[in-house]
Amino acid sequence: MYSISVAMAAYNGQAYIKEQIESILKQLKEKDELVISLDKSSDQTEAIIRSFNDARIQLISGPNQGVVSNFENAIKHTSNDIIFLSDQDDIWLDNKVERVLSSFDENTQVLLHDCKVVDQNLNEVEPSFFLLRNSHLGIRKNLIKNSYMGACMAFRKELKEYILPFPKDIPMHDQWIGLMGETIGNNKILNEVLLLYRRHGNNETQLNHSSVVNMVRWRIQMIRALRRRKRGVI
Repeated sequence: MYSISVAMAAYNGQAYIKEQIESILKQLKEKDELVISLDKSSDQTEAIIRSFNDARIQLISGPNQGVVSNFENAIKHTSNDIIFLSDQDDIWLDNKVERVLSSFDENTQVLLHDCKVVDQNLNEVEPSFFLLRNSHLGIRKNLIKNSYMGACMAFRKELKEYILPFPKDIPMHDQWIGLMGETIGNNKILNEVLLLYRRHGNNETQLNHSSVVNMVRWRIQMIRALRRRKRGVI
């Protein structure tokens, strides 16, 4: 049986983080861990995290350099077999861990599952992120239109050797992890909704597209980063 680590990036998350941590902890076993990298916050996020007083929670200081670096820091401190990524404001459905672990096989590097998009009060906005994004595997497809969303991803700890440290010029960490998984092995897609993906005014990441210029530039940067890492260049 796999042991799991959950890597969460947190910053000014007092509105929703308690509910998210609760939805995670009830699915973790005794030897599992929730690693929370907390960038310096001006609200009660740290106090809420510490109020759980749970040995499975490892709270570490974030680098205070944005969401990508914050996730990198959390992932770097994980130690178990399968690493789940977690935003601070979503809700894990009760069968998420069970279904993800049972869907991993010996060839799976990264597993991506579906989610329901909801508003801040958990009212449905979109029943399926996969349908919204026409999600599929494939390097070319995910360079053109990315399906890899961190909140819906889990990957083997062995992938850390390839993804860390994150290249400084990548637009987002989740696309990088997904594409690296496809570059070195096999990824898997699970067409099941296992998460409530909460969208609200203070999200660190957004569903909306950036400008065409930025999108072209980011794709070029991602391709270059993948090529460098494949050659073993940091």
